[in-house]
Amino acid sequence: MNAIVRRPGTTSISTIVRNVIALYAVRLEFLLAGPLAPEAMARKAGELFTRPFRSSRSRALAAPTCGAAEFDLDIDGLPIHTYVWGDPHRQPYVLFAHGWSSHGTRAAPWLRPLQDAGYAVVAFDQAAHGRSGGSHTTLPDFTCHLLSVARHFGPAAAVIGHSLGGAAAALALARGLRAERAILIAPAADPLAAVERFSRFVWLAGWLGRRMFARFEQAMRFDATELQAHVNAPAIGRPALIVHDVEDREVPWSEGERWARFWPDSRLLSTRGLGHNRIADDAGVIGAALRFLRGEVVGDRVVSSPNLPYGFA
Repeated sequence: MNAIVRRPGTTSISTIVRNVIALYAVRLEFLLAGPLAPEAMARKAGELFTRPFRSSRSRALAAPTCGAAEFDLDIDGLPIHTYVWGDPHRQPYVLFAHGWSSHGTRAAPWLRPLQDAGYAVVAFDQAAHGRSGGSHTTLPDFTCHLLSVARHFGPAAAVIGHSLGGAAAALALARGLRAERAILIAPAADPLAAVERFSRFVWLAGWLGRRMFARFEQAMRFDATELQAHVNAPAIGRPALIVHDVEDREVPWSEGERWARFWPDSRLLSTRGLGHNRIADDAGVIGAALRFLRGEVVGDRVVSSPNLPYGFA
């Protein structure tokens, strides 16, 4: 598949250097102070884990809105900024769920193909992202806000989610979101695995990462197993297409495979060379998604095996 070519970024060398220095300062603090002040470091890690990258807001504000009708929905006391193309009250509509540190207008490459196919499109900025309010957010928040937006617009023809938005879309479907079909692109499958990746990236000891997440579970009154793919997928009675790149370095292909293996009416489309982000813009992926929405068979049915993690689906 051919990826969309993007213009090189314009980030200055001085900005890059400052970001690298800041990253290593954080890493060294976790490495050296973690054993000495574990509770303080777990608390600081939690703040970092739930706060999107600072650049996400500036990227969202700079991105064109492509003529969308824009308004805020009040969800849990936060203004959640919404983008609408077409008329979702008169047309079948597709609901987009963006990923971590992204924004609703990442749906832009999909607009023309979906509109040409007769769909309206709805997207929104998650809390602490883009033009929405808040400073921190979590996967349970992603899921609840997606459910609230969907309730406002009514049943969707399809929900499309990328990365953490893919996980939120699946979790929302398992909790009553009304959509005829689902397309998950590079979906995260396990919050505990995400904590492990985060801990390795910031040089946080594994036991401190687990302590950090335990704080979330206690404060928000949930258990990590409630958010894992193999627990939720079997309860979703909708056709799904899961698209994941075998070279994805941010969310491993195995997480998309897990969703596909445990989701009864799903198929897995594997790509190569698109990574974690370009896959969401790729013309070939968009074309495959449109074929899936037309009811065509796309991707492969994943066959379960007892020697795979989590065993038989």
